[in-house]
Amino acid sequence: MHDFTMPQWAIDRVMDRRSKLHVFDDMDPRKTALIVVDLQNGFMVPEHTPMPVKTSIGTVPYVNKLAATLRETGGKVFWIKNTTNETSLREWSIWDGMSRPEPAKERAETFIAGGAGHKIYPELDVRPQDEIVFKYRFSAFIQGSSDLPKRLREQGFEYVLITGTVTNVCCESSARDAMMLNFKTIMVSDGNSAHSDAEHAATLAAFYSVFGDVMSTDEVIACLRNNAAYHAAAAE
Repeated sequence: MHDFTMPQWAIDRVMDRRSKLHVFDDMDPRKTALIVVDLQNGFMVPEHTPMPVKTSIGTVPYVNKLAATLRETGGKVFWIKNTTNETSLREWSIWDGMSRPEPAKERAETFIAGGAGHKIYPELDVRPQDEIVFKYRFSAFIQGSSDLPKRLREQGFEYVLITGTVTNVCCESSARDAMMLNFKTIMVSDGNSAHSDAEHAATLAAFYSVFGDVMSTDEVIACLRNNAAYHAAAAE
């Protein structure tokens, strides 16, 4: 797990712009989707990658806890799977073009649909009512990557909770794009993981100060439960 405390400069900037610490603490669980980005064997298990994100294993209990609470309170979980195919390799050739041939080939083979590296990490609690989404770019929200934005809009989701790995790559890309597609976006501090504390912290501070909200798992769960109770009482 990462040792993370939001820096004071980011808090000061948020308070100056928004006048409250958590702008999306009103999240309606029924309109909230948990987006779990790339928690797959190919990023987490040394057998399938030479550079496993070691901190990612520690996020698994937090993601499972958050997923269970969101299902219970009326939201939905979307498991995002990094995927490669011939089309993505051709249309996004610049990514592999910046790498040495060996790691580029290894990445491409690891994340072919159906392979062992493509599978979701086995300790994650995936349920039948959840949805699986293949993505073909870093961001799950950018055009050409996946149909996730369409799925979310068709089902009435307005808030998205971003968890997964790597904090400063696919998670950050997805979170920023989600905000710019008009979703109310929260990055979950202990539900994301990076290769270093510095990368993790820099990403969360930058996102919080401009793009959206950052909360811990416990803070998100408290909001979900409190808001679920409020909406239930209001309906009576």
